[in-house]
Amino acid sequence: MYRTHTCGELNLQHKGTEVTLSGWVQRSRDHGGMTFIDLRDRYGITQLVFDLETDAALCGEARKLGREFVIKVVGLVRERSNKNPGISTGDIEIEVKSFKLLNASLLPPFTIEDRTDGGEELRMKFRYLDLRRNLMKRNLELRHRMAMEIRKYLDRQDFIEIETPVMIKSTPEGARDFIVPSRMNPGEFYALPQSPQIFKQLLMVGGYDKYFQIVKCFRDEDLRADRQPEFTQVDCEMSFAGQEDILNIFEGLVRHLFSEIKNTNFTGPFPRITFKDAMDRYGTDKPDIRFGMEIAEITEYTRGFGFAVFDNAEYVGSICAENCASFSRKQIDQLTDFVKRPQIGAKGLAYVKYNKDGTIKSSVDKFYDKDVIQKWIGLSGGRPGDLILILAGDRVATQEALSELRLEMERQLRLVKEDDFAPLWVVDFPLFEWDEETGRFYAKHHPFTSPRDEDIHLLDNDPVSVCANAYDLVINGVEIGGGSVRIHDKDLQKKMFEKLGFTDEQANEQFGFLMEAFRYGAPPHAGIAFGFDRWVAVFSGSDSIRDVIAFPKNNSGRDLMIDSPSALAPEQLKELGLSTDRNYD
Repeated sequence: MYRTHTCGELNLQHKGTEVTLSGWVQRSRDHGGMTFIDLRDRYGITQLVFDLETDAALCGEARKLGREFVIKVVGLVRERSNKNPGISTGDIEIEVKSFKLLNASLLPPFTIEDRTDGGEELRMKFRYLDLRRNLMKRNLELRHRMAMEIRKYLDRQDFIEIETPVMIKSTPEGARDFIVPSRMNPGEFYALPQSPQIFKQLLMVGGYDKYFQIVKCFRDEDLRADRQPEFTQVDCEMSFAGQEDILNIFEGLVRHLFSEIKNTNFTGPFPRITFKDAMDRYGTDKPDIRFGMEIAEITEYTRGFGFAVFDNAEYVGSICAENCASFSRKQIDQLTDFVKRPQIGAKGLAYVKYNKDGTIKSSVDKFYDKDVIQKWIGLSGGRPGDLILILAGDRVATQEALSELRLEMERQLRLVKEDDFAPLWVVDFPLFEWDEETGRFYAKHHPFTSPRDEDIHLLDNDPVSVCANAYDLVINGVEIGGGSVRIHDKDLQKKMFEKLGFTDEQANEQFGFLMEAFRYGAPPHAGIAFGFDRWVAVFSGSDSIRDVIAFPKNNSGRDLMIDSPSALAPEQLKELGLSTDRNYD
């Protein structure tokens, strides 16, 4: 038997009990005639004691043990004289009678501690060592608990989990597909699914009115902290359901997870905000509403005064930072540098200091008199002691830049607490996005999203004004999930494809099977999908989903641990009927 108990289990009730433990050596300390070893497993740490006077040979062998050696020990539980309240076993220690070395270890390339000295790339290369750290253990245990609670909740709501195919047909919408060549069908390819979208709609046609799946999805897109080439979705669909049904059921899921996992309960329904209001007030369709500092448009009161930056701008907007009129020139210069970063793209930053004594100081006061600037302050919600920050340019780009500035001010001012959570629904998204480069419309969500009933008549003559019957769940500025009421009528789906630039032949080639299915009594249906990795990251307090995935890839899409992706042998390429520009000898 390798163990009778785990390293996080023992307490004073076990005093005098002979136990067997197995685990890794966390650290070793020699104190004269005594050697202390912290033994670690998944469940915690237990202190081992080796006494030189009691058994010199055993103590001598123990002193040869290095970090991360795997050992089995047998000993007696005794009360610890110098208790450690920081660990669950801090009241006891093990007086070791014998131990066995199960496996030695090389010196790890970084310390396996909560505060490690290993950088992210190094820890990803040795991920199996990084997984031993408490942070990773807590995150993966959290991930497991959340998955279990999701399944419990949806099972009680009569949802059933159904698996859908991993090798499917490539479709042109959305991100790039990952492609899989078919050996049995030379010259043809599968694609890995970006989501189970089509299959869950076909399940609705098949009569399975409440479906869900915790499923792997794949997108070949540029990566960042909240993106991975393979990620996990909580994918859900309901028949005979509209937007209200989805929002009610899945708001219940959100509440359930917060209650069970975070011991947090919300009063009243979650706020709902339209896409337009979200952009106008926060500059983003995933607003963090834990703090104010909402955007105000002041365009009307900035033109015609000879300041070219404002005169030539489509849009001028501001945010009000409370009690920040005391910001120094250096601090404002740093904010200017921040908004001028390439990823934000603003050309400059104007400001108004509304001092506590009522005086006004502005970077543009030589163009505008006090009465005009006072209007800006009023529109921005400013009071004495506040700082008004102003950006100008194209409407959408400037709103997005103001959103980033707003978040940067929150970081500097620390306006929210770590365990504050503010979920909301964003609704009434545009159905289409126009792309100037290609000269065509793209679906804001996906081609199967239904327009609002009252906007269907606008599809022919004013498609840019059509709102989608779509919704997103946002928590603390992170988009956790999104979905829509689906098109279930074949004629409306055909019109949608036309607006997206598909010919009849292209639509039939890509989605003919779905259009055919709609001819056999497709029910009204709607759904939603949650980014499970992002949700776990929000609950864990992490800024990166890599921290909550056991074996993630880096920003280049590489698995540093197994060195993937990698080249194929010429024989494999030949078998698949493929060639590359690599020079194989």
